[in-house]
Order: sequence, then C-alpha cells, then structure tokens
Amino acid sequence: MGYLAGRGIADITGEIAECGLLGYGMPEQQAAGLHTRLRARAFALADGDRRLLLVVCDLPLVFSSVTQAVLRRLPATYTEANVVITATHTHCGPGGYSHHAVYNSNTGGFRPQTFRAIVDGIVEAGRRAIADLRPATLRLNRGELHGASVNRARRAFERNPSADKAAFPDAIDPATTLLAIERAGAPVGLISWFAVHNTSMTNRNRLVSADNKGYAAYHWEREISGIDYLDGDAEPPLVTAFAQTNAGDLSPNLNLRPGSGPTEDEFENTRIIGTRQYEAAAKLLAAEEGAEILEGGLDHRIVHVDMAAVRVGPRFTGDGLSHRTSHAVPGATAFAGALPDGPTGWRFVGAEQNPVLDALSRHGIYRLSHRLSDSQAPKTLAAPISLLNRVVPFGQEILPLQLLRIGSLYLLCLPFEVTIVAGLRLRRTVAESVGTDPDHVLIQGYANAYGHCVTTPEEYDAQMYEGASTLFGRWQLPALQQHAALLATAMRDGRPVLPGRPAPDLAPRHRRQPPP
Repeated sequence: MGYLAGRGIADITGEIAECGLLGYGMPEQQAAGLHTRLRARAFALADGDRRLLLVVCDLPLVFSSVTQAVLRRLPATYTEANVVITATHTHCGPGGYSHHAVYNSNTGGFRPQTFRAIVDGIVEAGRRAIADLRPATLRLNRGELHGASVNRARRAFERNPSADKAAFPDAIDPATTLLAIERAGAPVGLISWFAVHNTSMTNRNRLVSADNKGYAAYHWEREISGIDYLDGDAEPPLVTAFAQTNAGDLSPNLNLRPGSGPTEDEFENTRIIGTRQYEAAAKLLAAEEGAEILEGGLDHRIVHVDMAAVRVGPRFTGDGLSHRTSHAVPGATAFAGALPDGPTGWRFVGAEQNPVLDALSRHGIYRLSHRLSDSQAPKTLAAPISLLNRVVPFGQEILPLQLLRIGSLYLLCLPFEVTIVAGLRLRRTVAESVGTDPDHVLIQGYANAYGHCVTTPEEYDAQMYEGASTLFGRWQLPALQQHAALLATAMRDGRPVLPGRPAPDLAPRHRRQPPP
C-alpha cells in the first residue's frame, strides 16, 4: 500500500497596523500596512496507521504557545510526536504571540488577536490537508542553488576544521531539496528546503511581509498556477512551501549590508531572492535524472530536553571529556543583532565595547562558577534567563527535539537556528545512526518552539551574533548530537523513546490578561 497525501492552505496574517514586527527587535518597527499576506501551508501524509503533518508558516518564529494551542484542536491521531510546525523566519511579521516576555518586547505585550489569527489559520490549513488525504506518489530530488545566500559569520565559519569546511567551499550550503506530492503524474503539493535567512526586508520596513520565501511560494501558487486564495471552497491546484533548514549563518543580503544585494532595493531583493528559490525548485520538479520515488513508510520520535542540564559524553564533545550545558544566557553580541541583516536598537557590539559586562563575566562569574565557565566562556554574559524566569516567563529552556522519517528522507526538527557546519554535524550524526547518507537527512529548523541559535564549539568561541545567541553554551551542539543519536538509533531499532516532560503550557496565564 502506498502513501496518502493531502494539502491545505490558510491565512495567518494577524494585525497589520500598530503592532510591533517580530524579528529585528526594533521598538520603532511598528506595523503600518501590508506587503504580502502570511500563510500556513500544511501537508498531511499517511501510510497505513502512521500519520505525519508538516506545516510551513510564513512567521518569524514558532513558539510553544502556538504549537500547544494547535495540537489541542487537531484530531487525536495528530500529536506532538507526528506534527511539526515550522516558520520561514520572516523578520517582518506581527509579534506578540509568544507566552514568553522577551519576544513581546515591542508589541505592548501579548496580542490575542494576532495569536488567534495564527492558531486559527494553522488549524484550518492542517484540517484541510487531513481532509484532502488521497493516494499519491512522493518524489524527492536534490540540486544546488548559488547566488541566493552568503555567509554572514565568515570569521566564525573559518574557525571550523578543514574537513568540515571542505563540504562548503563557498562558505554556504547550496543544497536545495524538493519533495513533490503527485497525483496521476501531476504535482499537487511541493516542499522546497533551502538554507537562507528570510531577511531581504530590512528593519526599516513597516509593512507585514512574508519576505523572500513567502514570495517564492506566492509566485508559484498565484502567478504561475493561478490559485485563488479568496476561494476557500475550491481545492487549490497546487500548494507550495519554501521551508527553512540550517540557515543560521546565511543571509540573502549578498553584499553583507541590510537591504543590499543583488540590488539596493529591499522589495526588489525580496522578489529576486524568492524567484531564484522558485526557479531552483521548478528545475528540480522538471528533472527526471536523480529523482527518487519515496517508499518505506513513515515514522516519528520526539523528546523534550531540559537544555540547561544536559551531561554530554565524550563521544560528542570532541575533547575526550564529559561536559555539561548550563542555563540559558545570551551574550552581549546577541543584543546587537546580525549586522549584515540589520542591527537591533541595542548598542551592544562586542565584549570590547562592554568592559563592565566583560570584566564581570571573566573575573567575577567565571571564577566563582567552574561549571558556568566550562559551558559559557568566552561569552560576555548579558542576561540570566533562568533568573528572569522566576519573575515572569521570559525564555524557554525545555525544548522539543523531533525526528521524522518519510521513506528514505529524515527530518531532524529543531527549535533552533542552526549554522551550516552545525547542521552538517547533526546530519552526519543521524545518518551514521540510521545507516544512510547525510544527503538523506535535513535539518528542519525553527520547528515547534524557539531556543535561538546553534553553532559549533569552534564557531562559538568567535562570539559573533550566532555564538552569543547559542544560549546554552559551548556544548549545546554536542548535546543536540547526543539526543539526535538517541532518536535516530531508537527509530532504526523500532524502539519507543520516553518523551520526557514538556515545557509548561502558559496559556492560562495569558487568558487572565486583558488585550492591549
């Protein structure tokens, strides 16, 4: 018996005026209109009694607040283990839909109207995809796309071993992967994975925008296939999603300046980078050579990890010793933002411009706490999230790690922004555990929750934006590799995994708060 597959699409735009935009952390970046609407695109898969639901959302981030609310409204067969909700990571979507305060800093707090629009839309797209389940063929193809990304953290990338850098001679991950859902030989659903930040629109923009990945989907659906988004009763001829993967250090701003590259116009850059992603995916769809028909069923595993308290064994640390992660602490450089894509309103740039914080970290905190020194140094510590959580839910430390299998394709779904070399190591870890090639493993970033960045330990030491945003310290990637191996080995052997204790549902707290 072959696969059943279904597609669904729904609007998740939310407030488009007088609401802070999430992504750049700019207090003055308040929504003042609309560039492109935001949508959720859902793909349901079934094989016998196995089910998967993949939802790709034109959102800055996915938070546990959203995932938990959606799961409560889906059919009981769809659970935290077999549903993945992921963001394209536009930086120009309305914020205020997290239950953690740090992400609502420029929105006047929690925004019930935007939260409802997002959750309602994802649920609607998911239900439509489930109702649309029909016999289908799944076809996978791979290629490369150049001229659509650049490494924005080259100094950190260069610290990696030569064997890792050799996989990325241009310091980018050019891989583009297309999963096509076909009925009667014609495509009806497409998911394209390519690593690039969704930051063609700058922090000066005040229009809600799905940015380059959203434009790629709009272009294929509306301009090429003629879908009518306003006809909710009609079955769409084609649903296309342009999903993220290990894009943590890759920018679409090819000149390494906000809104610069290929042109000096952010709207035109959005169109161009989006069109290049569409063209790469369309080329894969048309290619017969290299295409693989997926067979072998579906599978899934999930585990909730307290990322502040992982003991990492020597197999993954690389120095023959065991180490521990620590509570989440951003570094000073994290507050500056990734400068090629757009600085924040904060004026932190690095430890050298924060002598007080640097001295406090190096000569105070690290001398008093060997564990914190081992896990977080050389980071200039800026904000103890665990302490702030005692006052108000500020940031999340218990995070879901998920592994999905669609035939020979494995998706490691992580609530992080993963750099390309960190992604390579994770893909190799899963591939080694299940006995496949790393090309058959993709990192599905920005999935189900959010825990900021993941760098390699070598990149971490550079303490650029990505390293400073690796909240749980130098051993965070090895900790994730250790859990990825656990999930992959259990999947290979057909064993269940104890899911662990999930992050608490904070919805009751926000139901008591009046709207802003």
